[in-house]
Amino acid sequence: MTVTVKLIGPLVQACGFSEQTFDVPEGTTSGELLGRVNLDPNRPRIVTRNGLAVGKGDALADGDRVVVAPIYSGG
Repeated sequence: MTVTVKLIGPLVQACGFSEQTFDVPEGTTSGELLGRVNLDPNRPRIVTRNGLAVGKGDALADGDRVVVAPIYSGG
């Protein structure tokens, strides 16, 4: 199945791309997908699938769009 990953802000420099399509096996979770993207697993982030927040154990489906953004704070 094919899923698209969109990275936001400094994650683009960390991973070397802004948006990329990945071919992954059926049943791949968002956590497994992020392992393929080579994101530091300890880096705080928000992950959404098709606009809704997901956990690392949530399975993806063909055609999903996953967006990963760093957590910002301040005021």
